[in-house]
Amino acid sequence: MSEPALAVPTTSLAALGAALAERGHAVLAPADFARFAATSIAELDALRPSWDALPPDVHLRDGGRYRRRRHSSFVVENGAVRLVPQRAHWQPVEYNALHGGLERWFEPIDASVLTAPAWRRIVLAFAELASALKSAQPWFVEAHQFRIDTTDGIGRPTPEGAHRDGVDFVAVVLVGREGIKGGETRVFAVDGPSGLRFTMLEPWTTLVLDDARVIHESTPIQPLEGYGHRDTLVLTYRAGAFQGPSVAAT
Repeated sequence: MSEPALAVPTTSLAALGAALAERGHAVLAPADFARFAATSIAELDALRPSWDALPPDVHLRDGGRYRRRRHSSFVVENGAVRLVPQRAHWQPVEYNALHGGLERWFEPIDASVLTAPAWRRIVLAFAELASALKSAQPWFVEAHQFRIDTTDGIGRPTPEGAHRDGVDFVAVVLVGREGIKGGETRVFAVDGPSGLRFTMLEPWTTLVLDDARVIHESTPIQPLEGYGHRDTLVLTYRAGAFQGPSVAAT
């Protein structure tokens, strides 16, 4: 018998900024996430079918076949969200010991998602939050659609382990999960023993992180019977520039 899922410690939308400023992390319940992004659950749910069409991630260095992914990048400035030409996702080894230092090219997020009513509002809402906390400026945003499945019998949402992403803010949005157990989220303070554990079960539950102050991971998933999967949208916001080899060398 599997252990019961740990309850999600949600923060009210009104307290979101204060929670991030005080402890570097917060979780929004689905209804509050929809309000935060000035959209509706119905508009959010309209995005979900696109996760059924993600191509395999061919860059997994652990030899796994459990991850599917799309990736696109944007610059958000003065209320405008600009899609930039497709570029590689890159992280230094200091932040990703498994895949750091590798230029990973993925298929872009489908145009039907990028033109959906809710998409721009989601991307813009987190940029406005970042500017409220760290001053108004251009934000360099990377968006990742992930599906972690149990093709290999087990799926690893964070094969690199507990980590930071090398950005300013991270949002992890649960899009859905079916036929699985596990997938517990863990958040730990970078400079102390405090931390928390919980399991996101309801679609559109959203974890927001100040990446400089916390590390995070999600535990592996296993099928309840046969096959299962866990879908997420991960958005990262970075001041100054996108991460890349040239940025790291300056």
